[in-house]
Amino acid sequence: MTSYYSRKLAGRRLERCYEIAAPRVQRYFEAEIVHALSRIRPTDSVLELGCGTGRIARRVADVAARVVGIDTAAESIACARETVHAPNCVFMEMDALHLGFPNDSFDVVLCLQNGICAFRLDTASLIKEALRVTRPGGRVLFSSYADAFWEHRLAWFDAQAAEGLVGPVDHAASMDGVIVCTDGFRAGRMTPAGFQELCAKVGVAGEVTEVDESSVVCEVRKG
Repeated sequence: MTSYYSRKLAGRRLERCYEIAAPRVQRYFEAEIVHALSRIRPTDSVLELGCGTGRIARRVADVAARVVGIDTAAESIACARETVHAPNCVFMEMDALHLGFPNDSFDVVLCLQNGICAFRLDTASLIKEALRVTRPGGRVLFSSYADAFWEHRLAWFDAQAAEGLVGPVDHAASMDGVIVCTDGFRAGRMTPAGFQELCAKVGVAGEVTEVDESSVVCEVRKG
């Protein structure tokens, strides 16, 4: 199924979402990236799921040996290739549930900024596929939103709607961590307990950390 991001929120439109974010939301972006970078070694090969226009991948390329960003939105991948000029970073159009890489290909797999919910894919399958391409001893990081960040997140989507980037937010339907827009956009969030339940379902142990009262990050180490 073609995702909302592929159809409506890709390339320059996606970049604009980040440009108009309020300072508190910008702080959330940075805190989450800094946390992810702290889990990466200079020798690591890193895969980012849902890389968009390369906002995070360009930062990872500064600290990792190799970075591959994948996304289903061709427009976003084209934008990333045009704007990220790092020789150790490549971008590919690819489905996160059907990764075209052999087993044990990467040291770290990142799926940040609520990709685990925004992709609207089967979450257990997503974790299993990420772990498949992770080397033994490597790690997979998934992130979502902290409960305390709800009002800032809602205001950010209102700002996106005001610029016509997404449909108007349905405030009556948006609750319990789920943002709903009138044009079909819908994305929830994973709580710490939700991450732990998901990890138990997959049969792995996950370490959950709250970052900056804005992100909930679940890290899974591959045995």
